[in-house]
Amino acid sequence: MPKNRQQTIAFLVMGALGAAGIHVSSAQTSVVPRRAAVVLEINGAIGPATADYLSRGLELAAKRDAAVVVLALDTPGGLDASMRDIIRAILASPVPVATYVHPSGARAASAGTYLMYASHIAAMTPGTNLGAATPIAIGMPPVDRPPEPPKGASGDTATEQRSRPPGPSTAAEAKVINDAVAFIRSLAELRGRNANWAEKAVREDASLSASQALADTVIDIIATSVEDLLSKMDGRSVQVGSTPVTLATAELAVERIEPDWRARLLAAITNPSVAMILLMIGIYGLIFEFMNPGALFPGIVGGIALLVALYGLAALPINLAGAMLILLGLALLTAEAYAPSFGVLGIGGVVALAFGMTLLIDATLPDFAVAKPVIVAIVAGSAAFLLYAVPLALRSRRRPVVSGREELTGAHGVVTEWGDGRGYVFVHGERWRAVSSAPFQPGDAVRVVAIEGLTLTVEPGLAATSPPGVPNA
Repeated sequence: MPKNRQQTIAFLVMGALGAAGIHVSSAQTSVVPRRAAVVLEINGAIGPATADYLSRGLELAAKRDAAVVVLALDTPGGLDASMRDIIRAILASPVPVATYVHPSGARAASAGTYLMYASHIAAMTPGTNLGAATPIAIGMPPVDRPPEPPKGASGDTATEQRSRPPGPSTAAEAKVINDAVAFIRSLAELRGRNANWAEKAVREDASLSASQALADTVIDIIATSVEDLLSKMDGRSVQVGSTPVTLATAELAVERIEPDWRARLLAAITNPSVAMILLMIGIYGLIFEFMNPGALFPGIVGGIALLVALYGLAALPINLAGAMLILLGLALLTAEAYAPSFGVLGIGGVVALAFGMTLLIDATLPDFAVAKPVIVAIVAGSAAFLLYAVPLALRSRRRPVVSGREELTGAHGVVTEWGDGRGYVFVHGERWRAVSSAPFQPGDAVRVVAIEGLTLTVEPGLAATSPPGVPNA
C-alpha cells in the first residue's frame, strides 16, 4: 500500500474515533498549556485576611503549575502572627516567590521587610523603600539607645553592633527584639542576602531606598513593572526547598488572582471597628431579647452578630485589660437598666466602655485599632441609652402600681357570696376567694389587706360598684 494511502487511512480512522467520542492521545499532537506568572497583591496592613489570601493563592499557583508567584507589595507592616504564617507558606511553596515592592511610592516597612527576606527573589520599583522592622507592642516603651560609638580602624562590624546593650529597655522588649533579629538573620542567610543590614533594620529601624538596597545586596532586582521584573528574573537560579531551580520567566503570561468573597469577608470581620460594632449589636440584641422574651428578632440578630464578632476578635491580638473593661462597661450599663442607681452605674459603664475599646487591640498600627469615630458613636449611643433609661426609671418609681400583687393590696371590691368567715368577692372585674373575721352580706364593700396564694384577706371598705345582678350596699 502506498505511503500516502496509509496516512490517509490513518487520518480517517482517527477522525472516526474522534467522532465516536473516543480520545486518542499522541505525543506529537498534545498541546502543553502555557505556564504563567501568578500575581498576588498585598496593599495595606498585613493581618489574618492577608495571610489567608496569600496562603491559598500560593496553593492555587502550585496546582496550576505556575512558573513563579509575584507578590506585589505595599504595606506599612502588620501583625507578627500573620506575617509568620505568610513566611511559612512562602518557605513551603513549590513555586518560586518574588516579592516586588510596587508601584512607585510603595513601601515594605516592618513585616514587609521580613517578607522580602523570605522570598526567593526580592525586587523593588524606583521610588520605593523598605526597612523599619523593629517589632512594637502596646505598652512597649520607646528604646532609648545610646549614641553610636565612633568607628575604629576596622569599622563598625556586625559583631560589635550585636554586642551593644539595647539601652534602658525592659527585659520583655529585649527578648522580643532578639527573637526578631534571629528570625530575620536566618532568612537572610537562607537567601544569601545582607544579614547585617537586616539586623540593623530591626534594632535601629533603618530604612533603604531601592537603589541603596540593591547596592547593599538587600534586594536582587530593580524593575519598573511586573513584565520588566519577569524579564530580569529570567535565567536566575534559586533554591526551592532543597532543589536548585533556574527561572524561565521571559515573556510569561501574567495572571492576577484577586481576593475572593471569603478573603473579603474575613477582611471585613477582622477589621477591629467592624468587629466592635458587631459585638455591640450582639450584646444589645440579647439584652432586648431578655427584656422582651419571645420577640425573637433581637435575639436572633444579636446571637449571629455576637458569634461573628467573637470569631473576628479571636483572630486579632486582643489586650485582656481592654476586653475586661468592655465587659465591665456592658455589665454596668445592663445593671443600670435593671437596677437604677440615678446614673452612677451607667456613667461608670460608659467610661469603662470607652477605655476598653481604646485598649482592645494589642497593636500600634492604625489599621488594627478601633477607629475613633466608632468609639465616639458607641459611647454616645450608650450614653443616650443611659439618659433615656434613667429618667424613665425615675418616673416609673413615682407612678402608682397598676398591676400585679402589689396593686391588688388595698384595692376595693364587693362581696358576692359569704358564710362562716369566708366567701367570694368581686375585685377589678375578677371573682376571688376571700376570708375575713368580720361578718359580711352580699353587696357589702370590702378592702383587700393581704394576699395568700389565690385567697384574699379583706376587711370592711368603701362602697364599690357591684357586679351585674348584685345590689350596691
